[in-house]
Amino acid sequence: MNKLSLIAATIAVMLAFPPSTRAAGDSALVIIPADFSTIINNPLFKMPEGRTTYFRSQTADGLEKGEILVTGATRTLMGVKTLIVRDRVYLDGVILEDTMDYFAQHKNGAVWYFGEDVDNYEDGVLVDHDGTWHAGVDGARPGRLMLAHPKVGQVYREEYYAGQAEDMAKVLSVTAIVKSPLGTFNNCLKTENWSPLEPGVKEHKFYCRQVGGLVLEKDLQSGERNVLVKIKYCD
Repeated sequence: MNKLSLIAATIAVMLAFPPSTRAAGDSALVIIPADFSTIINNPLFKMPEGRTTYFRSQTADGLEKGEILVTGATRTLMGVKTLIVRDRVYLDGVILEDTMDYFAQHKNGAVWYFGEDVDNYEDGVLVDHDGTWHAGVDGARPGRLMLAHPKVGQVYREEYYAGQAEDMAKVLSVTAIVKSPLGTFNNCLKTENWSPLEPGVKEHKFYCRQVGGLVLEKDLQSGERNVLVKIKYCD
């Protein structure tokens, strides 16, 4: 990328993130496709092809079960080849949401999120695609789902599509202890997560190296816990 192109790209990103809404470091983000890979091996957010992680959460509406499959398929967004991860949620055994998420890892080790395609269901019937967004379309920008080297106090965007997808995160600890059905894990990353679109709604997430990913989500209002209960690898 020549100097003029780099300046133009930087200005475009700054316009996409107004000063009042930028997280730390977001003002100088320039997406260079060659800097990304579908090999995602960040110690706190690994995505080996064929792995499925299973989550459980007892909610006010019933028992939610989540299944997250690393498909190995890819999709190109903003010129970046991304890895497709399928995330399905069931409520009392009936499909509630079926999502295709798009991830890529930067050469510095950070894992970026480039959008999602969402199918929402009611009583097992597809009703809409609310929540769908794609980086580079209609002003949407990618965000970071996992930093390369998280440090306490860091604030960052996980996604950005104005008025639709504006999830944020802040690093609270890198030495958290988490108890789960799979064991007790030490030195985990603990984040606080929220969206300006949902005032007052916050949750804590815990990522542990021992499993290479998310172990627990806790809603701070309801106290509901979404917990990792099983990991399966395809032969």
